[in-house]
Amino acid sequence: MSNFQRPFLALMLASSSTTAYAADVPAAADTAAQTLTADAAGDPESDGAIVVTGRVTRSVATLEGPEIQKVLPGISPLKAIQTLPGVTFLTADPWGNNEQNISLFIHGFNQQQLGYTLDGVPLGDQQYGNYNGLSPQRAVISENVGRVTLATGAGDLGTPSTSNLGGTIDTFSSDPAADFGIRAATTIGSHDAFRAFGRIDSGDIGGNTRLYVSGVRQYAKAWDFNGKQKGWQANAKLVHADDTGTFTGYFAFSDKQEPNEDATSIVVRPAAGTTAAVDNRGVAPYIRPFIYPDFASAVAYYQSPEYAAVNAAPGANYRNYYSAAIRRDYLGYAKYDLNVSDDVTWSNQGYYHHNSGVGIVAGPITAAGLPLLFSFYYPGAAGSSPTSATNLARLSTIFGGAGIATRTTEYRIERYGAISTLRAEIGDHALEIGGWYEHQRSSSYRRWYGLDVNNPSDPYSRPEDYAEPLITQYGSQIRVKEYQYHLQDAWHITPQLTIQAGFKGTIQDARQAVPVQPIPGSFTGSRELPVGRLKTERWFLPQVGGIWDVTASEQLFFNVQKNIRQFQTSAAAGLSPFALGSQTLFEFFKDNTKPETSVTYEAGLRTRRQVDFGPLTSIEGQISYYHVDFSNRLLAISPNTTITAIASGATILQNVGSVKTDGIDAAATLRFGSTFSLYNALSYNRSVYQDDYVTGTALTVVPTSGKKVPGSPEWLNKTVATLNIAPVEIQLIGDYLGKRYATFTNDLSVGGYYTMSGRIAADIPLRDGMFVRKLNVALNVTNLTNKRAESTLSIGAASGTYNFFPLADRQVFGTVSVAF
Repeated sequence: MSNFQRPFLALMLASSSTTAYAADVPAAADTAAQTLTADAAGDPESDGAIVVTGRVTRSVATLEGPEIQKVLPGISPLKAIQTLPGVTFLTADPWGNNEQNISLFIHGFNQQQLGYTLDGVPLGDQQYGNYNGLSPQRAVISENVGRVTLATGAGDLGTPSTSNLGGTIDTFSSDPAADFGIRAATTIGSHDAFRAFGRIDSGDIGGNTRLYVSGVRQYAKAWDFNGKQKGWQANAKLVHADDTGTFTGYFAFSDKQEPNEDATSIVVRPAAGTTAAVDNRGVAPYIRPFIYPDFASAVAYYQSPEYAAVNAAPGANYRNYYSAAIRRDYLGYAKYDLNVSDDVTWSNQGYYHHNSGVGIVAGPITAAGLPLLFSFYYPGAAGSSPTSATNLARLSTIFGGAGIATRTTEYRIERYGAISTLRAEIGDHALEIGGWYEHQRSSSYRRWYGLDVNNPSDPYSRPEDYAEPLITQYGSQIRVKEYQYHLQDAWHITPQLTIQAGFKGTIQDARQAVPVQPIPGSFTGSRELPVGRLKTERWFLPQVGGIWDVTASEQLFFNVQKNIRQFQTSAAAGLSPFALGSQTLFEFFKDNTKPETSVTYEAGLRTRRQVDFGPLTSIEGQISYYHVDFSNRLLAISPNTTITAIASGATILQNVGSVKTDGIDAAATLRFGSTFSLYNALSYNRSVYQDDYVTGTALTVVPTSGKKVPGSPEWLNKTVATLNIAPVEIQLIGDYLGKRYATFTNDLSVGGYYTMSGRIAADIPLRDGMFVRKLNVALNVTNLTNKRAESTLSIGAASGTYNFFPLADRQVFGTVSVAF
């Protein structure tokens, strides 16, 4: 058996890490393989690694739990993988927890075009204000992550996802440890950050049964205003294994409150006719801090000439009073892997998820066209202007006397599902057949509440708990059934050559009811939200790939796969047909619009060699080339005259052409014995629109053909240098993010920049026989050079404008970890 007959170590971050191998399993079964062993996160004395998985025809990399915690204790699994090739991850907080302003691009695809799972359970498409899942950081405590696997380009055929056009991110919780133990860690740092983690592992309690319970409390102020990120999480996991099979039960609870950010609006428009040129870059703020909790200052600000001038200026970068996201989730699953025979296994998993969430923003009643909106519900005197002083004073009284209104989007999700996979080894063939079913019930209500001048509210309480809404702008209830099946065969033609082929099919059946319709024209020009059913089916999405062990140290692989992104199903967010502004638009969409599809081609070379070049002892790495044909791109655009009977001028959602992508990822680790390692990953991606599109009643052509996909950089470079002089370890992480375009027409862009983070840690020597088994202290610094730059971009739909969120400042965190 060659080195590539099993997963092999290819890219290690830490020189102290040990080789991490998995069992020799069929390619498609790798991510589902479960063993009752102490994995990296379950065993506090285990070290992690970045692993490139052999016996898989796609480009796959895995980041182990200990390496995730080295980046920053408590970090989101999604932010942790930013060290992997081809990944762009940005957010406004150092942990990557703030979901409102996350930006994730992999090979030109954004976060809603990727697939996500936890232990095989689907997590939805990560749309902010989610309707079909939850974020990985809410699904599992960071310290309980065993590993995160990134399949760039194409995931397993059996991945339960409706959105994995551009690959999958699979997070795995750690298993209970083999022996009884207690682990605890406390982190304190910048902006009053505090994180306390604890976990108790039972060890074997009889019959080869183990479990753990774990909890965490986190608190931190926002770095740029007086906002508070806080929350509780709890996890429990039980595993029982015997000759018949393995049972796994898992439960997660998350209750999070976190402040949102306001993006800075940039407007740059050339002179046109008699209109003067507009360019606010010299005066636009770097941050837009909320005023909370200084209520008196907020009331005075909204009555001041300063606010009036900013609100009237291009970009309207005024300050809101507060904004926050509150999310409460319950997630659980039960899974049984049955050993039918030595060559046949049958895995069945059932899961349940309930979410209750609310997004809140409180700001002036005079901003963003609100007087016109409120006039639909509280009309003034006949002939009076919504923005007249008399009307604004009347509205201020209605909303509590402070001149501030509170808007909420209130969410509910309930979903349950089942995943079944049968695997069989028959001669030289590894066969797999599987299916996934999910039933979703989601609702979203847009409401407006008053803010009492004598008893002002705060952003961390749900208005629905203490007040009646003044306005319910709309109410949507959506039911969705998802069906997916797949069949594949991995044929081991020779010990060195494997060909894998298969296909999957997917069906989505969605219906919307609207208990509360918006007043025509009050909601983004809408006449009504659509009611009815939308069913999409794709019966045959093929995949073929191969692996060739060229030598004992080199392996070639290739993969070709077709994927689909089912339509989003939310009235509140995303490119969803259920958010269209009229029944006519919905019917037009059903008859004329197709789901986004992609065909991904990948080929690459992996190598792992021990060498004797002076201090250099090993070289490990991978290089891969990929090409993607992305078709039926969806875009929300202004209406045009080709669609009749639309009185409201609501936004249209339609296909606007295709995108072609070419790219190369190259990553390598040079290891100098056990003392020093140097990891570097260089990525190039060129994603180009192939078509123009038409917008507006004047049928204006938007020249996007030949333009590059905005928000996604062409060049990325990641570096990790690790020095291990026991008991001290020092690590530096560098991340270069190349130039990004900020509009679809590429007329505006933001420059590239380089950031660094660092860590120094030490294992404190302990005497034999002490109750404490391990004691570690660590110091982490993020944004080491205190770089100021544009982080997440909100792409401008038209030329001349975009929004950006700021890059978080330098922050320092100290952590003490102990194991008993």
